[in-house]
Amino acid sequence: MDEPAALADRFEAQRGRLRGIAYRMLGSLHEADDAVQETWLRLSRTAAGARGRRGPAPGSTDPDPDRAGPAPGSPEPAPDRPNPAPDHPEPVENLPEPVENLPEPVENLPAWLTTVVSRVCLDMLRTRGTRREDFVGGRIPDHIAAADAHTPEEEALLIESVGRALLVVLATLGPAERVAFVLHDSFAVPFDRIAAIVERSPVAAKKLASRARSKVRGTPAVPQADPARPQTDPAGHRRAVEAFLAAARGGDLGALLAVLAPDVVRRADPAVLPPGTAAEIQGAEAVARETVLLARNARHAAVLLLDGTPGVVVAPRGRLLLALTLTVRSGRVTSYEVVADPARLRDLTLALLPD
Repeated sequence: MDEPAALADRFEAQRGRLRGIAYRMLGSLHEADDAVQETWLRLSRTAAGARGRRGPAPGSTDPDPDRAGPAPGSPEPAPDRPNPAPDHPEPVENLPEPVENLPEPVENLPAWLTTVVSRVCLDMLRTRGTRREDFVGGRIPDHIAAADAHTPEEEALLIESVGRALLVVLATLGPAERVAFVLHDSFAVPFDRIAAIVERSPVAAKKLASRARSKVRGTPAVPQADPARPQTDPAGHRRAVEAFLAAARGGDLGALLAVLAPDVVRRADPAVLPPGTAAEIQGAEAVARETVLLARNARHAAVLLLDGTPGVVVAPRGRLLLALTLTVRSGRVTSYEVVADPARLRDLTLALLPD
């Protein structure tokens, strides 16, 4: 087997792990595939540069490093998407070490690939930070929906493997925080290697991951005492929210009526409602029937802490679209509000529920 083919096989063995890293960092299957493709291109160029320094093997033809093909097993780029490869190859000396012996066996190719894909993702996250409005609230923009047009089964498997709630919370982290958290907590990458990726000291990289972990886990709010209005304990509040979401997903009218208080009130940002729907409705029967009609949103929903209190987020493809803040008294939902305004969504503090 010639050197390029052997290198492609070694990359293919790592492709699934690299895609998992990139998906957790970026929250987009389309962007994750672009990051993996860019990693393959950098590896191919680096390998070609190493072969050029020591001369071609007898009987072989050294390939043009700018003509590296798609990563093995990667999807073909959509015709309307730009080529993710840069116009000019990145100099070999600017790429992560070790590179000298490529494409021959290296001491730790998986670590090298992890470094490259993480740096690619970090750059993409920093670029995205200037246009975060594309990823929060309103609706899923057309250019994102088209680019993420993978099969529903593929999306479902990825979201299940990562967790919709975690994807939503990860999107609230800063780029370096997200990279440090994903690498350490999901893939057990040591902090000395993370430090090189985020260009910080190992101590600073550890602090980044710790700060991210605190944000992801959050702190449940302590209910304020009000003798005139019986409080539901935090565990009871969570049970009521989970029961509400389960009934909504199943379109189960009876289960909804059981968890809603008789005089429950639903409020919503008008922009998210079907034309002619009132911004506020009252009564368990009316609220339950509307919830059943809108059950399609529930399949994209998850329970999170919203400002410290269990609530519901609707997040197609892991992107926050709506949030439901619920009030629970005596184990039943007495009111809830559907928040869709992007500015209000960004002001929410999101965190995972405690185990």
